[in-house]
Amino acid sequence: MFAESVVEDACLSWAEEIGFQVVAGPTIAPGEPAAERTSYEQVILEGRLRAALKQLNPSIPAECLDDVVGRLQRQEVPSLVQSNRLFHRWLVSGFPVEYQGTDGSITGDLVRLVDFDHPDANDWLAVNQFTVVENKVNRRADVVLFVNGLPLVVMELKNPADENATIWTAFNQLQTYKKQIPSLMRFNEALVISDGTEARIGSLTADKERFMRWRTIEGEQLAPESMPQLEVLIKGAFDKRRFLDIVRSFVVFEDGDGDPVKILAAYHQYHAVLTAVEHTIGATRALGDKRCGVVWHTQGSGKSLTMAFYAGRIIAHPAMDNPTIVVLTDRNDLDDQLFGTFHQCHELLRQEPVQAQDRAQLKELLAVASGGVVFTTIQKFLPENGDDQYPQLSARRNIVVIADEAHRSQYDFVDGFARHMREALPNASFIGFTGTPIEQADKIRMLSLATVSACMTSSARSTTTLPCPSTTKVGWPR
Repeated sequence: MFAESVVEDACLSWAEEIGFQVVAGPTIAPGEPAAERTSYEQVILEGRLRAALKQLNPSIPAECLDDVVGRLQRQEVPSLVQSNRLFHRWLVSGFPVEYQGTDGSITGDLVRLVDFDHPDANDWLAVNQFTVVENKVNRRADVVLFVNGLPLVVMELKNPADENATIWTAFNQLQTYKKQIPSLMRFNEALVISDGTEARIGSLTADKERFMRWRTIEGEQLAPESMPQLEVLIKGAFDKRRFLDIVRSFVVFEDGDGDPVKILAAYHQYHAVLTAVEHTIGATRALGDKRCGVVWHTQGSGKSLTMAFYAGRIIAHPAMDNPTIVVLTDRNDLDDQLFGTFHQCHELLRQEPVQAQDRAQLKELLAVASGGVVFTTIQKFLPENGDDQYPQLSARRNIVVIADEAHRSQYDFVDGFARHMREALPNASFIGFTGTPIEQADKIRMLSLATVSACMTSSARSTTTLPCPSTTKVGWPR
């Protein structure tokens, strides 16, 4: 019969295996010889944070770094989610500062809170039984993962032997933390719940539906069912490089009525994007074939967000040299829906996407030297005045066309709109995304296309049906 402490010990052991230092919360508590906090109200491990800031920002004056530490400890905005959004922006993009240079001039700069490119340059710590006191309320988180002294992950674990303490009891406990100790939660990048049997990961705002399993470690195949779910989640999502990848490129905030909703990519979205980006880099090189592949999603598994995550990752990749992204649909309603998703992800894209209203604006948007996220329907590539050929708009190779539902018959790659798109952008590379089951006729037709690779992803429970240079298992079960 398992006790909650057994699950906790296993959790810490797995964290240690992937490179976290492990310490017991009571040993670094206020008043202890090895204390790392001056009070239980303090949720940042200040010594570790100061040491990391100094190491990562050697050119920034010490007093400026002191100010960053002070501001991180203060609540900048009253809403927990808005405060978390602000912190996430600082974490990903850097903390904006100003200081006086030696010549008396005011210099603007960004203070790095973490090193995303060199995971081992950061301080990784797992702490159990981490007590926080806020407004005279005392709460104790089971496990907290710190990066450079910042509490980025909170795990709530329940006793698997207690039939009344389920995984959803852990979920409810996290909702209590959000209300009673928001000072801890405003730094949060991921929440984990487990009852020793099941384990799920979610964002700060995720409801029960959006707390999902992480089903693979390296992304090559699903973990065996015999492997503990919590072990798969910890080793799969919190591997140092993968976790920093997720934080930097796979988190978005969607605005709506009230507070924004924070969305954390699922495992299939993360691994699909990494594979698609790898093929895109190869396809866009001088000797590349300009065919990035086709990503197939099971319905309802977040295709639109996967497309946005992919676009953000491509835009940020140094090998792409400030690319232009063209998002292509075959219907106005789909164009509007997808544009809405990308617009919500503008921080991830580092720019505002633009929707071409007509052919004239499309030409203007694509005849640029670099950059841009342009939305258009395929019909706008129809030549004007009865011409048979569309004028060339750009010969650049760092243009990537993302075709939504690329298998459909509306895309005629031989005699129709897609041929004219090729005339306009002869060196662009193409990737297709679809969430629709593909008929055999579509599969055969796509194999013959020069513009789209015959790479077709499959469900993890079936084999690939098309010849494919590599397979991204986007259709894995949730």
